[in-house]
Amino acid sequence: MLDEFLLAHAKPAQIVLIGMSMGGYFAPRAAAFEERIDGVVAYDTCYDFGAVAGPLLAAAKNPVAMKNIGVSWAYRNALWTMGTKDADETAKACATYTLAPVADRIRQDVLILAGTEDHFIPFHQTADFEKALVNARSVTTRIFDGPSGGAGHCQMGALTLYHAAVFDWLLEKFPASPGG
Repeated sequence: MLDEFLLAHAKPAQIVLIGMSMGGYFAPRAAAFEERIDGVVAYDTCYDFGAVAGPLLAAAKNPVAMKNIGVSWAYRNALWTMGTKDADETAKACATYTLAPVADRIRQDVLILAGTEDHFIPFHQTADFEKALVNARSVTTRIFDGPSGGAGHCQMGALTLYHAAVFDWLLEKFPASPGG
C-alpha cells in the first residue's frame, strides 16, 4: 500500500499510520515490518484478536445466544470475513491475528488509545501491548473513561477527544520543521 501511495505522491517527511478498531492490529503489524513508517497509532488497542473473538465464537455455538442479533450478526460476519465454515475454524483463523510474535519488531513512536468500557477489546490488552513494545522509540498511552465520554470502542462517544489526543501526540513527536 505504501509503495502504491508513493508512486502517486511525493514521499512525506514523516509517515504515521493510524489504525482504527481492527486497524489497531493491522497498523502496528505493518509498522513491525516497514521501516518507512515513523509512527503508529493503535486506535483502539487490538493486541490479540483471537482473544477478542473467542467469547463471541463460543456464544455462537449456543442456539439461544444466536437469537441475539449482535451475536448472530457478528458470527455471520466473521464467517464471511474470514472465509470459514464454522465457529471452530473461525476461532483458529482469528487466533493468528496477534501482535505477540511481532511487537518487539516495532521501533517507531507508538500511540495507544483505549476506552475503559470498550465492548469489543478487553481493557487488559492495552497493558499487554505496552509491555510487548520493548523496542519502540516511545510509547504513549491515552486512556479514556466514562466521564470523558470516550470510554467506548474507538472513543465513539467523544471523537473530539480522540482527535485532540492524536494531534497533540503528532505535534509532540513530529514537530514541523522550520519553513515546512
